[in-house]
Amino acid sequence: MTTGDKGWLTCRQVLNIMVIFGFMLNYALRVNFTIAIVVMCKTLKNLATNGTALGDDGLAFGNETSAAAALASVSTTTEQSVITEEDKFEWDAYQQNMMLGSFFWGYVLTELPGGRLAEVIGGRRVFGYSMLFASVLTLFLPIAAYTHYVAVVILRAVLGFFLGASWPAIHPLTAVWIPPMDRSKFISNMMASSLGAAITMPICGFLIATLGWQSVFYFTGGISLLWSIIWFLVVFETPAQHPRITAEERNEIETAIGASGKTKKPTYVPWKSILTSPPVWAIILTHGASVFGFFTVVNQLPTYMKYILNFNIKENGLLSSLPYFGKYAMAVMSSHLADHLRKTGALSTTAARKIFTAFAVMTPGFLMIVQVYMGESRSWAVAIFTLALFLNGAVTAGYLGNGLDIAPNFSGTIFGMANTLSSFGGFVSAYMVGVLTNENQTYGQWQIVFWILAVVYIVGSSAYVIMGTGELQAWNNPPERGVANNHEAEEGVPLNQQNQNNKPISS
Repeated sequence: MTTGDKGWLTCRQVLNIMVIFGFMLNYALRVNFTIAIVVMCKTLKNLATNGTALGDDGLAFGNETSAAAALASVSTTTEQSVITEEDKFEWDAYQQNMMLGSFFWGYVLTELPGGRLAEVIGGRRVFGYSMLFASVLTLFLPIAAYTHYVAVVILRAVLGFFLGASWPAIHPLTAVWIPPMDRSKFISNMMASSLGAAITMPICGFLIATLGWQSVFYFTGGISLLWSIIWFLVVFETPAQHPRITAEERNEIETAIGASGKTKKPTYVPWKSILTSPPVWAIILTHGASVFGFFTVVNQLPTYMKYILNFNIKENGLLSSLPYFGKYAMAVMSSHLADHLRKTGALSTTAARKIFTAFAVMTPGFLMIVQVYMGESRSWAVAIFTLALFLNGAVTAGYLGNGLDIAPNFSGTIFGMANTLSSFGGFVSAYMVGVLTNENQTYGQWQIVFWILAVVYIVGSSAYVIMGTGELQAWNNPPERGVANNHEAEEGVPLNQQNQNNKPISS
């Protein structure tokens, strides 16, 4: 791909495009099985919600939701006839849930290590290799399915292990490629995962109907493998390492970041400072609240529709996809607005992060209160749920990229911490709804769920409004151990890459 003065695209534009498609495919690799399992089983059992495929940006793709979308796409007898009985398996509910839930086992293990590894060796390597290995594993899933369900459990766990490292890797990459005032827009690319979810559902449904369930894994794995190869050809760790970047673009990036004269990144993590930092906990608590709310709404919406509103969401495939499209649209719009307001000086970084976080996380809390009183109406319920998910996309302009503001050197570590803890929200959410509604599917019990959601949303966002900040923290550049005259550390260059200019920069 040509870049430069006479090229079509700048190196940053290429990076943006690759990251958008990367997150779309990242999500396709994790949800393809939740869609395909609908027709892989001779009898689809009543799947427990603890089999949810968890998302890093607050997205969840519940079994019932994905099953509904797939069934909506392959609903006719003619379409389903391409799948023979020999291609189906007699998996019981326990086995199905083991295969679906095993993704999470590996996923939570690599969130924090993945973020730190990206800070040390670079986000390009961590994100690229995690996608590469996940792509190859996906191609082998049909073989694993025909071997034994335990083989699928193991493969899905390893798949989660690799994909868990991919999300926090983007923050260190952002720190060295994207000027501070453009980072909200770049972070919104992470929400392309929701776009990927919306597109994956109908595509997988079509593939299943025409070519069989095996084609889902060959298609998503093959496309992701091709993306991985292109990623390593056109994306480089830093502007200084890019062989085709123009001097103008490189100078613009390095000047904006202020990294051209600094020496290197810190060689250790100031864990005490991070763990006792109110701005860090503001990010963690708000991310946890946002993800918990999103898990509950998306995963439990089909159940609520079925038992309370007597409306099965699988009857409308578009309704299943609308929240994902809406979330991505809001992410893009809000991040562009936030960066514009910051660039023009209309809002400080701190004010922008707090306002957009409150808009994205606190507003859905108030909508849940409305749901308590209006939720028995089908039109009101659908509108409120959809609006809540739509508004939540604005987290990209709020807390989601805030780690880059307060500590770009440790942004991967911070996001890894937040995502590791918030991922358990999926299990807590499923357990909560199960306890409240087990054999008691009444509107009164669901009102309790909505009140809990309202409190979590509002309290979580309030924590950020109180403790959050956009100011760079002093511990971002800790003094080197055993070094008397410590120079200021560079913002985003991996430890194994020394800047060619070794002259210290004055602060």
